[in-house]
Amino acid sequence: VLFLLPSFMVLIGVSFLSPRQIRRSALIVFAISVVLIMATLLVGPEVKGARRWITLIGVNIQASESAKPAFVVLAAWLFAESARRPEMPATSIALILLLTLVSLLVMEPDFGQTMLILMVWGALFFIAGMRMFWVMGLAGAAMAGLFGAYLLVPHVAGRIKRFMNPASGDTFQIDTAMEAFYNGGWFGLGPGEGVAKRSLPDSHTDFVFAVAAEEFGIILCLALLALFAFIVIRVLSRAYATEDIFARFAASGLAILFGVQASINMSVNLQLIPAKGMTLPFISYGGSSMVSLAYGVGIMLALTRQRPRTEMESIGDANAVQSYA
Repeated sequence: VLFLLPSFMVLIGVSFLSPRQIRRSALIVFAISVVLIMATLLVGPEVKGARRWITLIGVNIQASESAKPAFVVLAAWLFAESARRPEMPATSIALILLLTLVSLLVMEPDFGQTMLILMVWGALFFIAGMRMFWVMGLAGAAMAGLFGAYLLVPHVAGRIKRFMNPASGDTFQIDTAMEAFYNGGWFGLGPGEGVAKRSLPDSHTDFVFAVAAEEFGIILCLALLALFAFIVIRVLSRAYATEDIFARFAASGLAILFGVQASINMSVNLQLIPAKGMTLPFISYGGSSMVSLAYGVGIMLALTRQRPRTEMESIGDANAVQSYA
């Protein structure tokens, strides 16, 4: 509730921005996020072997959350410029941004966010019309990185081993989450009547989907799944209907980011993939996540909303000027 009003204000405010203002805001947000991530690595408290949070003015901030939508917008901008002006090294700059952000996330370490960023960047790379050879090369590099994390990072190896062989370690979280689904049934036990949240670690963030299933039933979970799918499909359809290349790439990238993040959270709760800390959009507790998601959704609304013909003509003229600048 504390972050609901600020998030709503961010969403509404950003939804009225022009494409140029969106690009500028993303550049500012990304730069600030990178600085905050660096500061987190230096002075942030270590929690469960990772440094992901920094406290500013009494508020805990996870800068990697705000970096995600801003990075997607900047990558989309660079891919769009590469399509308009092939002589520009825009794709190389996008790769540098990717390596910068991924390096910082690995140092935290946060391999879940790293894989999410790589997946979205690869999707944008494909949408931008790059050769399948390079897309497959990126996928191969990501798989090699995941295998390296399995070999070198103990807690990553532990999670994968427990997923492949539950008898090899502690599976209390996953077992409790699955029990919550069974206990809730189709219609749930009722608001506040669930018991999983009392013993399930991270029940308000990573495993909120299981808690919701126990109290409100599988019906609510299916409704959430349908809602997330509708948002992603609707944004993608609107994005491909626009003639602005930047808007198409940025809206598509943000929709994929939104959908993949939700899919990871729900899949972990259902024991379909190894456990990974990832918030469920607008459902999990967390101010940084909620505000960042509001920023991303606001951008999607801004880039896919119908504009008056005069405004579209002015945007087209501006794009033409930029193309020949």
